[in-house]
Amino acid sequence: MARIMKAAVLAASLFVIAPANAGMTDSASPNDTARFLAGLQPSASSPLAALTQDGAWRQHASRFDSIFGSVDHRQLARIRAWSSAKLTSPSDVLFYMFSGPDFLYANAFFPNASTYVMSGLEPVGPIPDLTRLSRGTVGAGLRGIEGSLRSIVSYSFFQTKEMRRELAATPVRGTLPVLYVFLARSGKTIRDVTLIRLDENGSVLPDNGTDGGKGARGAKIVFAGSDGRERTLYYFGTNVANDGFKASGFAKFCERLGAGDGLVKSASYLLHDSGFSDVRNFLVTHTRLLLQDDTGVPVTYLDRGNWQLRPFGHYIGPISIFPGKYQPKLARLFDKGHESIDFGIGYRWRSQGSNLLMAVRTDAPPQEATASTQAGSVSGAADVVDQPAAIANAAPAADPEETKSTDRNRSASNKHRDRSRSHKRHVARAPWFFWSGAWR
Repeated sequence: MARIMKAAVLAASLFVIAPANAGMTDSASPNDTARFLAGLQPSASSPLAALTQDGAWRQHASRFDSIFGSVDHRQLARIRAWSSAKLTSPSDVLFYMFSGPDFLYANAFFPNASTYVMSGLEPVGPIPDLTRLSRGTVGAGLRGIEGSLRSIVSYSFFQTKEMRRELAATPVRGTLPVLYVFLARSGKTIRDVTLIRLDENGSVLPDNGTDGGKGARGAKIVFAGSDGRERTLYYFGTNVANDGFKASGFAKFCERLGAGDGLVKSASYLLHDSGFSDVRNFLVTHTRLLLQDDTGVPVTYLDRGNWQLRPFGHYIGPISIFPGKYQPKLARLFDKGHESIDFGIGYRWRSQGSNLLMAVRTDAPPQEATASTQAGSVSGAADVVDQPAAIANAAPAADPEETKSTDRNRSASNKHRDRSRSHKRHVARAPWFFWSGAWR
């Protein structure tokens, strides 16, 4: 029996990597691969074009048309309208920490950024080559992607553990296929994709699969929108807790991009904890505008004279699995007056309970050159980034009233805090009822 099982495993692995589709000897372009995975027709000359005649792909395309049509109507179109009205002076660079592969909302809130910097624990994975998979295996990959997107298209955030499980069970692994889908469904054209890693100085090197030390690994995606303007997305699968943010070279990479905008949502309140003080201080000192829900930087770090705070929606407080994270000062800010939003965001994903805080620096440092200008392309040598960031004042000390409030809840929240200190255990966990009727 053991020999039979071993033979079956070997045969399955050979089946996955062998080119099983007749006539498909050439790799598809990244853009055609993205469109195919997103349920959109690739170019007629693509080696993937023949697979779009399969019933499984047609069903996948139909489901994605319905799903993304619904999320655009219910969420993204409203966010784009809100962004256009409220975010009137965006920066060239967007820092989206704890994002996972969520380009969908990064683009909806900040459609005019030239450089997107995103991070999460999930590894980027290999560049997908669907031409080397059997038709049945491609179908399994499509189903895995569908499963991994359940929570974000329903509630605006990834349920990280479920996403990992779905993607790990298929040959289309890592976050790159999800980024492909979101780029394609956002109307982008992918021009180039490169696997990269960082050295200790934050310089970008091509990732050839060899041991690159402690440096963060990820992908650089060059793409264009409908206007034809070239933009760059960097995704790093890396630990941004204090034991990883600087050691991985990620902090220096971000610093060299200069001041930008920041986005934080559904971040498990990690920025409330001392174990993430480095990335919290980076956001406070390197962003001109910080848009976040209440899981982001605690308001006690932002209510000094150099920040203008604009609350949107309703602040109810954290859901029950995050005890000790209620912010009295944020509640008072909302009580003084807030503007409405007509979309849901964060763990309280219904619009009636969602909150956003727009924090704008009144003494914002100037923007530096964008990453695409600074870094150039990865072609075997390090990306050279010469201009240092403009460093503003350090983050203020914690407010005594907030500290007292936290102390009162310390015993109830110690268990969660211990989990949160390790970014390696970061999971945006939602109660079971978040899943009921979610996948339409």
